Amino acid sequence: MTQQKQQIADTPEEWRVNGGRTSFAGRIWDIRSEEVVMPDGAVAVRDYMAHPGAVGVLALDERQRVLLVRQYRHPVRHRLWELPAGLLDIPGENPLHAAQRELYEEAHAQAGDWRVLIDFYASPGGSSEALRVFLAQGLSEAEGERFAAEHEELDLQVDRVELDELVRLVLAGELHNGALVAAVLAARVALDGPGLDSLRPALAPWPARPFE
Repeated sequence: MTQQKQQIADTPEEWRVNGGRTSFAGRIWDIRSEEVVMPDGAVAVRDYMAHPGAVGVLALDERQRVLLVRQYRHPVRHRLWELPAGLLDIPGENPLHAAQRELYEEAHAQAGDWRVLIDFYASPGGSSEALRVFLAQGLSEAEGERFAAEHEELDLQVDRVELDELVRLVLAGELHNGALVAAVLAARVALDGPGLDSLRPALAPWPARPFE
């Protein structure tokens, strides 16, 4: 008898929760403690960060350079090169609109062509944070005045780096931001394989963070 091949795709599932509480309520995210019923009937407490989600933008110009921003990240005590990105902290906001806003605010740029590059969970063992990274092409300078930055973004640096150089730096362990690492490698794979036109449309469904 031949064994049926298992479909390789993540599927939604929710185990029973006996109870829970918010052990820490933060300005942006909370820490939840929940009593989860295991398959064998045992109950285990699971602590996790309840996160609103985020979007990022891999903005690729006509010379295959990626637009990057560099800023200080206090939890890891590093100044990191990253993609323009931001929180989905407006309930129900369309993630494409949020990504377009972040590209304008952090890099004073706009793009004429948008596609979904990747969707992923940042750290699913301890956080509900879901991220969608868009591929943006047809770049130009944004119209109007620059966004008035504050806090860490006051010291933001912006640059453009060739995609292949970023791949090299990722593999050399020189770049560490998770969204940047995943998106750079995904873009290179898409270019080497089916092409960027094969990517999902910008308004593709995102079950992890539904929107209208």
